[in-house]
Amino acid sequence: MFTPKYTITDRLLGSIKRINSLINELNNRRFPHVVLVGFEKTARAVSTYASTSIEGNPLPLTEVKKILKSKPLYIRDSEREVLNYNQALQNLNEKLEKAQVKLSLDLILKIQKQITEGLLPKFEFGKLRERPVVVNDPRTRKVIYLPPDVKDVGKLIDDLIEFVSDNRNEIDPLILAGIFHKQMVIIHPFMDGNGRATRLATKVLLAEMGLNTFNLFSFENYYNKNITKYFQTVGEFGNYYELVDKIDFTSWLEYFTGGIIDELLRVQKLLSDVGISPETSLQLHHLKILEFIKEKGFIADRDYAKLVNRAKATRALDFKKLMNLGLISRIGKGKATYYVLKEK
Repeated sequence: MFTPKYTITDRLLGSIKRINSLINELNNRRFPHVVLVGFEKTARAVSTYASTSIEGNPLPLTEVKKILKSKPLYIRDSEREVLNYNQALQNLNEKLEKAQVKLSLDLILKIQKQITEGLLPKFEFGKLRERPVVVNDPRTRKVIYLPPDVKDVGKLIDDLIEFVSDNRNEIDPLILAGIFHKQMVIIHPFMDGNGRATRLATKVLLAEMGLNTFNLFSFENYYNKNITKYFQTVGEFGNYYELVDKIDFTSWLEYFTGGIIDELLRVQKLLSDVGISPETSLQLHHLKILEFIKEKGFIADRDYAKLVNRAKATRALDFKKLMNLGLISRIGKGKATYYVLKEK
């Protein structure tokens, strides 16, 4: 039976109260739909960049955004890693919106499969590891941690998921999510993709338990600011079997909740700024496009020209803005071009 050791310190308790207050503030505010759509897109890009960067992906944020905007014809491993993670984020968010996802071993395996597909041999993705692994210091490449033996991995994962399930109404969701995150890293259940799969599963767990900022914030961004600190706090040093009875989750839980506060404050500021940004504000002519599509199902430039007194080049910019904001999609080419609402 998994029984983690931790202490609810004044610092941890204060962080939990602060997080709940910040989330309530964000949930009680009302932002234009177009603002949220644009922000979700940015948050996914930041999460994708940060989580892959933590694991050593060399692509900068500007390059990650380019890749997500237009998929390269010939994909390198670093680009595939980015595309896989972003797709996993989108899929999970869609399922969460429909309440179609719950933390389970099957979900964790599917997440790991999606983020490593095309990067690992088929017998190593979507499955618990069947070989021993070691954890190296990302700077010195020296072995710093020996995870549990293969024979124990399945039992440890089952115990962790059972612990989460049994304590959903007993332990604060933030503490429960934090414990899950660190214990997954300790178990190291996969040949590769452990960190990325853990961070995605933790996002699901937070959202599933009511902390519904999943698609607006990126705690990976906080970890990526100081990767060394993240690894030192979430990981352990030595042999699992010599450490297991001594592991204390308190420091990690303080760091974990502190990171969520940092990111929520960043989101709060950005939402306040972006809400009045000319790049995201919609004018009457933009709304006419959206209303026409809702009524007719699509709109072409010739339709739009009848609704407004705007030059052809300006009308093209209007369509482009709505596409950039993720509100509409373009179908066809040339004179056959028309626009529809973008599917979520």
